[in-house]
Amino acid sequence: MGAGHHHQLHLPGDSVVHRLPPQCKLLAVFAFALVVVATPRERLWAFACYALLLAGVAAAARVPPGRLLRRMVIEVPFVLFAVFIPIVGLGERISVLGLSLSLPGLWAAWNILAKATLGVAASVLLTATTEPRAILLGAQRLRLPSLLVQIAMFMLRYLDVIVGEMRRMRVARESRGFEARDLRHAPVLARSAGALFIRSYERGERVHLAMLSRGYTGRMPVVDDLAASARQWGLALALPALALAVWGLTW
Repeated sequence: MGAGHHHQLHLPGDSVVHRLPPQCKLLAVFAFALVVVATPRERLWAFACYALLLAGVAAAARVPPGRLLRRMVIEVPFVLFAVFIPIVGLGERISVLGLSLSLPGLWAAWNILAKATLGVAASVLLTATTEPRAILLGAQRLRLPSLLVQIAMFMLRYLDVIVGEMRRMRVARESRGFEARDLRHAPVLARSAGALFIRSYERGERVHLAMLSRGYTGRMPVVDDLAASARQWGLALALPALALAVWGLTW
């Protein structure tokens, strides 16, 4: 796949979290998410403990809180969905600031917000401390389906190429005096999208033929040594292990 592919989500650094092999961090985040999802929604203190654990990881990784919060904007759709649950929910109702809200709906909204927020925060920390290409190599190391990993690798590698092609097409339209203002210009944008699809498909065909001519047999060669020591596995799995201890206390 060539050189490392830097992404805006990644925060370069040399912290202990950055140095952990990607497969260790992937498994740690997955296990942490499982523990969070399995926690009863009524155990409010447990979710506070999980948040403190993630704050400790962010501090160890030297990820600024502001950057972490900005990257969590992706959670906004979940927040908007959760806001309406107490309003339209059924069951026992209580009055909050003059609004009649469903008590089961409030618990459901809290359950979604708490678990989604913790999951998103853990994912943001993963992407901030691990290059996207390394994440995919870690997934390959964990024996995830090879075809899915390869598709993700090519998507990552050629996403910037497609975006650049879109930018050039936009500049070409604007240089000819075109400016999309209303629905009457939709056919032009649709033709541009079709042309972009054809170009992307043809580029993919050429890349595939070039790979076959160089001996591609269905598996990408692994050129990075991602072997993890027992100490690194222990450091990475400390997060889900501590979360599991908190989960055990909830019972």
